Amino acid sequence: MTSRMHTPHTTCPGCHEEVFLDELVGGHCPLCGYSLDDDDGTCSEYEETIERSDLGWMVFQYYVFKRFCGEGATPLQVMQILSRYEEACHCNPLEAEKMQFTLEVPMRRLERLLPKRCERCGRIFFRGGRAVISGDLVSPDYRRSHICPSC
Repeated sequence: MTSRMHTPHTTCPGCHEEVFLDELVGGHCPLCGYSLDDDDGTCSEYEETIERSDLGWMVFQYYVFKRFCGEGATPLQVMQILSRYEEACHCNPLEAEKMQFTLEVPMRRLERLLPKRCERCGRIFFRGGRAVISGDLVSPDYRRSHICPSC
């Protein structure tokens, strides 16, 4: 293990603690957030940027992930929906409120036995096909439909 004795360091004028220059966060002290840049010689407070790594966003991702994976959707599909939603929130928050999703899920045991009507062509089919859930991320419910093997 190497000693940090020869590593460049300074004393922060805000908290009066020794700070190593390779530990600075964007030119600011990692302990108190004061700027250590030599631009104007004065200390300014560190302005925090709001990112989507906060606790509320992680809880939202967890419950959406749990809900859709419980229905049988693949984790990759769920993560693509979450990343699309996060991108929509950053670009246009009004668009994010109306974000639609469509996921292909496996059929339930009873669904495999009963006749189903195709959502696209309207034909009735008994075997094959796939189940699809669709809806809006804002609303708590979603619609389950079926697509025949020929579509």
